[in-house]
Parts: sequence; structure tokens; C-alpha cells
Amino acid sequence: MLRFAEACSKDGPDFLAFSPAARLLGPSLQGLSMSGFSIARQKMVDGQVRPSDVTDLRIIDAMLAVPRELFVPENQLALAYLDLDLDVGGGGAAKRFLIKPAVTAKMLQAAEIKAGDHVLVVGCATGYIAALAASLAAQVTASESDPALAGKAKEAFVQLGVANVTVVSAGAAAGVPDFAPYDVIVLNGATEIIPDQLYQQLKEGGRLVGVFATTRPQRALIVTRSHGDFGQRALFDAAVPVLPGLERVPAFVF
Repeated sequence: MLRFAEACSKDGPDFLAFSPAARLLGPSLQGLSMSGFSIARQKMVDGQVRPSDVTDLRIIDAMLAVPRELFVPENQLALAYLDLDLDVGGGGAAKRFLIKPAVTAKMLQAAEIKAGDHVLVVGCATGYIAALAASLAAQVTASESDPALAGKAKEAFVQLGVANVTVVSAGAAAGVPDFAPYDVIVLNGATEIIPDQLYQQLKEGGRLVGVFATTRPQRALIVTRSHGDFGQRALFDAAVPVLPGLERVPAFVF
């Protein structure tokens, strides 16, 4: 499980003794006091997450504890807690993003991740959503097609003392069938296609949560596997960047 000895939170170390978020911080972060980042983290939760009807205290605790600044490039640290899709691709061929904090929180809440669940995060980029999911689940598999980003995710997990996330090199559409089936699949970006291969990697009763750009406007949906079939339910409107590998195939124009 993710382990934090002393989380960055609103009231410092005394608060941590009673907060579930305390288990999210690793030994390297012990002894932290209030900082600019911890204040920004609190403002992110109070100004973006809570007003978006996120009431699951486990998610709120996780977002207060996980230092989002560790998952962004150094030249973007000042943007780490803003209400935007943050490009962490580092100038690569395909832009890669940490999606907006409120959208992230709402998707995790809709997924209803349980303590014993195995979660697949598709397109984990530098690993922020995977770190949050790891505080909620027993095991997280995080797929990433960009080797540089996968390496950054692994470095962040080591720094935070995360032990229950496995990063796998894989394209977004393929998922990670070797570790399937999954209780929950979370897309770290929008999809313009129906991700059939991912659907097949859900357990019976499993659910996939993501933003679908198959219609306009884009909508976050939850897809549930039941009796070998798949049903979907709209959650909320959301516009996030499309995840590389889940783009619509361009139509041929005469």
C-alpha cells in the first residue's frame, strides 16, 4: 500500500495522527511543515474538488496528501494545482496531460474503488492518478506507452514509498491483459473510440470510468460489465485531452 509517514495537510503533524491521508507519505517526506505546495493543495481541494460534489473523504484525504508537484515538470511547478489539464509530456511527439483535479476526483468517486480492488490506470503519464488510486485500492497496474513518462512515474513512486503500483509499458487501447481481470479501469484522458479491448479486461461487475469524446459534448461515462454484457451511464460533461492510442481513425475523404 501507499505509505506516507507525515502528509502535507491543513493542520500539520497533529492532524496527521488522525487522518487516513497519513498513510500516503513515504519516509523521505517525514517532518514536513506547512509549505507553499501544501497550502496550494488545500486550496485545490477546497476550491476545485469539494465544490464539484466530491464527498468521498478517502479521495479528499488522498488529494490532500499526494504531492501533485512531484508529477509535473520542474518548469511547470507553479501550475501544479491550477484548474487545468497540465501538459507533462516534456515536448514529446504526443502531448500528455494530468487532467483537471476536479475531473480526476469525480471519476475516482464514480468508480467506487474498494480496499480490495485491482485497478488499471490507462495512460498513467507521470503517475498522479495511479498514486491516488493506490491509496484506495489493494493493487494498481498503470500502463504507459511513453518510456520517459513511465520512468518518471516509477521515480515518483519510489520517492513516495509507493509499493502497490506496477508500471507496465503498453499502448492505451491494449490495456494490460496479462494482469487482467480488473475491478476498475480508469482512463487518464479522453477516448474517441469504444475501447473494446479494455472492456474485455473487466471482471464481472467491474467498471470502467473515463471521458468519452465519441459524442459532443464530451461526457464522463461509467461502463459496467454484467453477465457478459456492458452497460453505460453518463456521469457529467467534461472536456479533457484525448489519450494517445485512443484517437478516432481519420476517415478517408475523396
